[in-house]
Amino acid sequence: MRNKINYLFTFIGILLIHASAWACEVCEKQQPKITRGITHGAGPQSNWDWVIIGVITAITIATFIYSLKYLIRPGEKDSNHIKVSILNN
Repeated sequence: MRNKINYLFTFIGILLIHASAWACEVCEKQQPKITRGITHGAGPQSNWDWVIIGVITAITIATFIYSLKYLIRPGEKDSNHIKVSILNN
């Protein structure tokens, strides 16, 4: 019974997140063409806003790439490293 309740709450949570994630009709009309339908609010107002969005996007992509890189091949070769003791158990 408890497992079914967890699934129900998870399902309701996903529905609520999905419904609030997309832009409403009013916000869609205020957005520029590139961000229309995916975000709320008035959208970028000047060219500096686009620069900020570009920098944040670049940082996010670089962070994602490096996290995958170090997750797949961490590079520690020391036999005393904590990773070795975890993997050997």
